[in-house]
Amino acid sequence: MKQNHVFRLEQVAAGYGNKTIIHNAGLTLQSNKISVIIGANACGKSTLLKAMARLLKPLSGRITLNGKNIAKIPPKALARVVGLLPQSPIVPEGISVSDLVGRGRFPHQPLLGGWTRRDYEAVAEAMEIMGITDLADQNIDELSGGQRQRVWIAMALAQQTDILFLDEPTTFLDISYQIEILDMLTDLNRTRGTTIVMVLHDINLSARYADYIYAVHRGNIVSEGEPSRIITEELIREIFGMDCVVIRDPVSKTPLVIPRGRHHAVLRY
Repeated sequence: MKQNHVFRLEQVAAGYGNKTIIHNAGLTLQSNKISVIIGANACGKSTLLKAMARLLKPLSGRITLNGKNIAKIPPKALARVVGLLPQSPIVPEGISVSDLVGRGRFPHQPLLGGWTRRDYEAVAEAMEIMGITDLADQNIDELSGGQRQRVWIAMALAQQTDILFLDEPTTFLDISYQIEILDMLTDLNRTRGTTIVMVLHDINLSARYADYIYAVHRGNIVSEGEPSRIITEELIREIFGMDCVVIRDPVSKTPLVIPRGRHHAVLRY
């Protein structure tokens, strides 16, 4: 079981240059749970995640890990606790699957030290979890989109962090690959206790897989809580500007959002 960490944002504002995207965000991550950040395009979801992963320096406020400002934690020390899979990672040219997954071990290796048995075991285990062991010697360029995404996630798993941030890990994937990856991440959370925070576009997949949801609208966290409590017609109208009906998913028993649309009026009998 992963260690319980206290990860907090305190009145955090974040953005790019002189433009503020996130305004006075405050939250405490749900330890050992799966949390999902939802919201419309350009609302600040990825900006919020980047600030949490220290890719973006807050304009104001502070982000702490176990009471210590993450800005003051040495990069390697932070990377042993917090892992990140960005939205569009750059694939190094000509690299094999095993070599890319192995890069996740960097935070655990001394400056002049070589690989240890633990490094090899971590890489092998990560590839096994993601079902890519048979792809170990293949070039990343030869893989499908779904296979590539599994390799990137395996690299993050090889890092063996207690907290894992993922920015839209299912984007551009067929629905079968989306479900497969989200199921694998759920297995990781349930068996290892890894705290997972994801940005997802699909509201229904978010409601199905999240233990906890943060809803962002125009740079503000406007609601947070368990999906069954906060996914309502009113919230969807507020953050997406869309009329809908929220029913109970017959499979997962979680909220299921059904858009009304302009050309599908409700029949009245």
